[in-house]
Amino acid sequence: MKPSAIDVDESTLDPSIEIETRPFPPYLPEKATVMLMGTFPPKSEKRVMEFHYPNFQNDMWRVYGLVFFDDKDHFRKGEKKAFDPEKIKAFLSERGIASCPTVVRAIREKGNASDAFLKVVEPVHLDEVLATIPNCKHIATTGGKATEVLLGLLPEKVKLPKTGETISYNYKCHELTLTRLPSTSRAFPMSLINKASAYRAFFEMAGVI
Repeated sequence: MKPSAIDVDESTLDPSIEIETRPFPPYLPEKATVMLMGTFPPKSEKRVMEFHYPNFQNDMWRVYGLVFFDDKDHFRKGEKKAFDPEKIKAFLSERGIASCPTVVRAIREKGNASDAFLKVVEPVHLDEVLATIPNCKHIATTGGKATEVLLGLLPEKVKLPKTGETISYNYKCHELTLTRLPSTSRAFPMSLINKASAYRAFFEMAGVI
């Protein structure tokens, strides 16, 4: 049976159920050769910026800081509990790193950002994204749910890779690699240093470092 990237059929839903649309678009630098893909941004009250991984409790930009600058606070806005989106965008553009959620529209069953309670209504239109960044050769997913969504876009069933594992990912006319990285959520039971080590290994493999 063909896997599905969709958890729920919108036509069967109660009209009173809230379906959210991702609040900001993918960030796709023209020269991007790699792309990191999470699931879905948190609600507005949890965001300290209008950009990817906007929750200050999420360690994504601390991981980037450690990997590329040996400083977990490199992308922090001074002493504020906030990140600097313009500094992040400039860095991603310079290094050719794209960032794109795997989910366009979703239902939060518990009203929070937990992937365990996120139901996908509309997955990413990956062909449109890849058409914008034709040099992209390597995708990394930032957690299990994002990996499941991408594999659900394929016509055949593919075994879910383990955290840290890389597989071939042939999507339509695009020959890519897909690496499952650990989630940068504080809920994921791995130290910041070990998460950074896993991300560093991916970026080294992809030739970004």
